[in-house]
Amino acid sequence: MAFPHRLDAPELPDFSLLKRLARDQLIYLLEQLPGKKDLFIEADLMSPLDRIANVSILKQHEVDKLYKVENKPAVSSSEQLCFLVRPRIKNMRYIANLVNADKLSGRTRKYKVIFSPQKFYACEMVLEEEGIYGDVSCDEWAFSLLPLDVDLLSMELPEFFRDYFLEGDQRWINTVAQTLHLLSTLYGPFPNCYGIGRCAKMSHELWRKLEEEEDGETKGRRPEIGHVFLLDRDVDFVTALCSQVVYEGLVDDTFRIKCGSVDFGPEVTSSDRSLKVLLNAEDKVFNEIRNEHFSNVFGFLSQKARNLQTQYDRRRGMDIKQMKNFVSQELKGLKQEHRLLSLHIGACESIMKKKTKQDFQELIKTEHALLEGFSIRESTSYIEEHIDRQVSPIESLRLMCLLSITENGLIPKDYRSLKTQYLQSYGPEHLLTFSNLRRAGLLTEQAPGETLTAMESKVSKLVTDKAAEKITDAFSSLAKRSNFRAISKKLNLIPRVDGEYDLKVPRDMAYVFSGAYVPLSCRIIEQVLERRSWQGLDDVLRLLHCSELAFTGLTKEDKPSSESLRLVLVAFLGGCTFSEISALRFLGREKGYRFIFLTTAVTNSARLMEAMSEVKA
Repeated sequence: MAFPHRLDAPELPDFSLLKRLARDQLIYLLEQLPGKKDLFIEADLMSPLDRIANVSILKQHEVDKLYKVENKPAVSSSEQLCFLVRPRIKNMRYIANLVNADKLSGRTRKYKVIFSPQKFYACEMVLEEEGIYGDVSCDEWAFSLLPLDVDLLSMELPEFFRDYFLEGDQRWINTVAQTLHLLSTLYGPFPNCYGIGRCAKMSHELWRKLEEEEDGETKGRRPEIGHVFLLDRDVDFVTALCSQVVYEGLVDDTFRIKCGSVDFGPEVTSSDRSLKVLLNAEDKVFNEIRNEHFSNVFGFLSQKARNLQTQYDRRRGMDIKQMKNFVSQELKGLKQEHRLLSLHIGACESIMKKKTKQDFQELIKTEHALLEGFSIRESTSYIEEHIDRQVSPIESLRLMCLLSITENGLIPKDYRSLKTQYLQSYGPEHLLTFSNLRRAGLLTEQAPGETLTAMESKVSKLVTDKAAEKITDAFSSLAKRSNFRAISKKLNLIPRVDGEYDLKVPRDMAYVFSGAYVPLSCRIIEQVLERRSWQGLDDVLRLLHCSELAFTGLTKEDKPSSESLRLVLVAFLGGCTFSEISALRFLGREKGYRFIFLTTAVTNSARLMEAMSEVKA
């Protein structure tokens, strides 16, 4: 049923060290402001901070009161104020208003600003403009890696996707490079490095510079992780836009998993209050169903409930000594399992209700048709109906983007028609969102691509083949065409199945999308690991417009152990989905690898669309 790890699977490194490092550094920074102080925390940092240092730890280090950084004036009476914030200009204005208000009232206090994960020059400039640069002390809390699970590390930077892939802002690349440098310092050098995408290439180059500058730190260390793979989110938008059907993905789509935990409402807890639940490998019930296709989960949970009842029923024939042992050794564990089981059954029922209401089966059928390239007219009609019924602005956008990418852009007539219907249905304020989606290559028209093709052919007659290939790449990236159909054929992303696809005993990674589609990102990783290079994938790289953006880096370290060569760190720049995580866990089990996931943030189709939207929910 669940995917147990192979008996010969390599052991994972201990990532709890990252938490201890972050906690110690934060405590050190807080102690630089001796005495009682009030701490102002940005909302985005509250959940990650809770995983690193809870309130009692902060209190031990003389933090008196905690406040949220928001648009309201602060009412702190402390003589020392400490601000823990992301490096954002609006936060600097907030701090400046507070300090200047104190100056006006003739009050003198000590102020300390702690930027996480790093401070930017622009922030210091704002403090200077506001005339308070000399009144505050600034520091960095280099907290850029939060272990959400034994094999999942998150940078908790959801803004990375919009900043880089829409705005072209490269400021977070240094954070990625510093993160990789920290991992190689703690867990030994990475003997093999592969990557694809512009952001991946820049991050790799900057990381290598950092390694050269601090040459000697990892000398002589045995590598614990044999391969690292850097992948840009824009290499594979299709996977991120598909509806998730593995249990963990569905929980994320339905309830929003935030920072490794989820808020289950009264409809799940069967009480009048919500409950915050941590979802990781320590939850034994969740760990067995997280990677499963949703259709298998109910059966598994009901079987588990029957087994639990059998264990409870054993009490009946016990004597006093056996009962004492049962109560002291087993009862607590059974009660905990019972609580978790009822929560996950409640979550499944809630998901089922919502999905039945949304006619989930019809939605999945449309998505599969788009992925396979069949019934495009019917799919377009379904999207139009979705828009006209005003089901959800985010869902409608997602389906339009999926249609656009799988069809290599929309024909002008369809583009104009869908756009007009969308704006009439959901409001003209969404107009800028269409501009964003076009710039990011998520929702495009075919016409510009065709005019470029004519231009390409003229230019290519005048130059050599090698130069022509580079020019074609440049034109293609301008047009942001996806070539999904051709890539899908080359990499066999749509499995050919005789009869029904068996979701109970899956045979390939396509099970994460009901057997209809193998995630492109995961297939690329599989192919490169098989070849140990990009050799033989030239056509795929050309179709992805990444001929110049794929790289292989090898380090001249001591021969890594066969154990470490089966550990693969995959870094998703721009976010990764739980479906991709489940697919790679399956691949690891099949091929004898163990994957570790590093992501700028866990994402899904709704988060992707919200990042592109100019209309905030």
